[in-house]
Amino acid sequence: MFKQVKSKKVYQHVVEQIQVMVMNGELKNGDKLPTERDLAEQLGVSRTSIREALRSLEMVGLVESRQGEGNFIGGNIRSNFFEPLSVMFMLNQGDPRDILELRMVIEVEAAALAAKRVKNEGREEDVKELNAIMQKLREATSEEESSSADLQLHYKISEITGNYLIMMLLNTISTLMETFIESARGMILVDYTSREKLLNEHQNLVDSISEGDSRKAVKFMRAHLETVNKTMEERQK
Repeated sequence: MFKQVKSKKVYQHVVEQIQVMVMNGELKNGDKLPTERDLAEQLGVSRTSIREALRSLEMVGLVESRQGEGNFIGGNIRSNFFEPLSVMFMLNQGDPRDILELRMVIEVEAAALAAKRVKNEGREEDVKELNAIMQKLREATSEEESSSADLQLHYKISEITGNYLIMMLLNTISTLMETFIESARGMILVDYTSREKLLNEHQNLVDSISEGDSRKAVKFMRAHLETVNKTMEERQK
């Protein structure tokens, strides 16, 4: 479940690993974390590093420490990012198009950066995981499974960038979409002219990132999101 950590600033890597597991859905709100001793053994670090990491995570609301019960994944971190944006969106009578345009700006550049990371750093494990998620999307037999795999794939791309601000922004954008655009992800899956088109768009994107080709990654992410945006805008009329 956890990967061993080797670094001078060990606690920071522990923090990052737990953040990633929350963002990709491995750890969910309310999940209980292993004990400090178990975490230290699984991660191959000292209990001091674990305590330091947990304190940092508690400060941003990602972890809640409950007296006599242990440490749990909390839900405050999403609220910390989402609530200010949602309030501004409502006060300014935001148009759903604003959300879609923000997603375009963030995800197109995230795709380029992810491909660059693969080209310069290898990232074999990340590429393997990205392709495994793509396979899950192909094998999905329900709207719920397709939606979950689709979301995981986009989160994985943001994870490959290695930029946690991008990851947090993407998480917030997804929340905005689901809050202010009714059944956002579901309507995309329903309204696509064909499931095969959706799969092909994602496959082209995954292939370009796996090959470390930033130019193609930008091209395919932009094309995919333009189709998504067009579909959602038409449904909002």
